[in-house]
Amino acid sequence: MANAEQRFSAVGSGAALELRGVTRLFGALAALTDVTITVRPGERRAVLGSNGAGKTTLFNCVTGDFPPSSGTIRFFGEDITHFPAYERIRRGLRRTYQISALFPGLTVRDNVYLACRGVSRGRFSLLRPRPNDALMHSAEALIQAVHLTPVRERRVAELAHGQQRQLEIALALAGAPRFILFDEPAAGLSPAERRELIEILTSLPAHIGYIIIEHDMDVALRVVESVTMMHNGRVFKEGPPQEIESDPEVQELYLGGGHG
Repeated sequence: MANAEQRFSAVGSGAALELRGVTRLFGALAALTDVTITVRPGERRAVLGSNGAGKTTLFNCVTGDFPPSSGTIRFFGEDITHFPAYERIRRGLRRTYQISALFPGLTVRDNVYLACRGVSRGRFSLLRPRPNDALMHSAEALIQAVHLTPVRERRVAELAHGQQRQLEIALALAGAPRFILFDEPAAGLSPAERRELIEILTSLPAHIGYIIIEHDMDVALRVVESVTMMHNGRVFKEGPPQEIESDPEVQELYLGGGHG
């Protein structure tokens, strides 16, 4: 039994996402320094910290937008450190961005359908979808999951800001992802929209793990089971939400010092 556990650990297959000693340099500036994080399959984690803590750079390293200068990144046991972004997407990694990447002139349904098609085998087909198209059914299910069914025929440009953020979650769910990186999904949302976001995130299928970067602590701590605090490009603290929220050093650095 011990040998089996050792082999299991050796290939890293016990983790959905595993960063070991990840450093990212921009010239002489170290945006990340020796970051080591392990996230289990299905785990929901928040990465918190003030502006400049390295949170978005961390996401960029994981997605392949800015590969790390050193260190390794494993995704479900596979070393993806030097994979291009599209290969990571093919393996089930998704991300939302602070700035919307939607098609404002198309409807909600068309946006989600195109996302489903973009990660499907038939993505280069020029045929128009038929009424019984499986991808269209998938799109409708995702629209329902993010509470946008009443506005599915509306153009994205006509949506409220909160509805556009909900749509971005639907796009991230296209193609059966295994893990999602949410980049400040509550930014600019009203209190009612935040409550809806919390409901959507907590209702995601249990097998889909995610990391959420979020300035809104009330949102972040209600939708995760673990928290990684970052400071100056390094991991500062890790623990469950209650422990992090009550930690004196965390309160001094983030909660009481203008973290918002």
